[in-house]
Amino acid sequence: MRDNFGRNIDYIRLSLTDLCQLRCGYCVPDENVSCLKAHEQLTYDEIKEIVAVFSTLGVKKVKLTGGEPLLYPKIMSLIQDLKKLTGIEEVTLTTNGIKLPETMADLVKAGLDSVNISLDTLNPVHYAEITRVGRLEDALKGVTAAVESQIKKVKVNTVLLPSLTEADLRSLVNLAKDTRANVSFIEKMPMGNQVATSALSEAEIKHLLTQHYGEVTPFLQPLGNGPARYYEVEGFKGKVGFISAMSRHFCETCNRMRVTSDGFLKTCLAFSHGVNLKQAISDGCLEAKILEALQEKPKRHLFGQEVENKELKSMIQIGG
Repeated sequence: MRDNFGRNIDYIRLSLTDLCQLRCGYCVPDENVSCLKAHEQLTYDEIKEIVAVFSTLGVKKVKLTGGEPLLYPKIMSLIQDLKKLTGIEEVTLTTNGIKLPETMADLVKAGLDSVNISLDTLNPVHYAEITRVGRLEDALKGVTAAVESQIKKVKVNTVLLPSLTEADLRSLVNLAKDTRANVSFIEKMPMGNQVATSALSEAEIKHLLTQHYGEVTPFLQPLGNGPARYYEVEGFKGKVGFISAMSRHFCETCNRMRVTSDGFLKTCLAFSHGVNLKQAISDGCLEAKILEALQEKPKRHLFGQEVENKELKSMIQIGG
């Protein structure tokens, strides 16, 4: 499935719910953000139909997101059903980790291929400040459950918030040193009216890695479905990666589209335009609407610029 710029779109990120136990400021900047009503959300059968049509068009990889996807009541059966679809090679999941201790074994049994855990600090005070309501110990139990499970891959995603300290950075890097988790540092994107204010640049973090841990070597094999560039450090069990959407945008290799939990297909995170797939199912034109949206996928994001159709919703409403 190729867009107007020749990019092969083989990956969708599908938000199952806009519910979450945490209220991280970059994801939920407004405490008054309201959740969808039950009838507004995609039904189980609609989710399966959307992914099935995407698979016939060439999509091979599905990332389940939220909100917190482990709050979706039928998550295990959904993973099993998606894995049965012809053409779907990977089903992965992004989570805050809190429910992993009680669900990890079942996720592996259901066929989940990998898990991404969002974790922005290992300082309990900072964690409470970032999440507003969370406890670091709960997230760390989730990380432990993941790395000790039989899941193929574990990744920890860290947004480079302005509050990130060198001590925070080194403790997170040590997760890649001491466990099989790959740790990715993500530049903060200015969703809605937010400002992109990342703490450290990729170059600065690589310098710190070299200074404290030794030589950093590019790892050229793919480790995930996204744009992260990974590096090996001698003696590390995991890899360290970077997703630098702002300083080194990777739009020319973009391979994804997003579906929100109410069924809106977004072709780019930065823009509000797209199509209503829930309505398209009702109208019997799902495939046509997906292909229509594909042709409107922009060449690149324009974060930081004043543009028409700028996305003003928060990440929890869109899906991470």
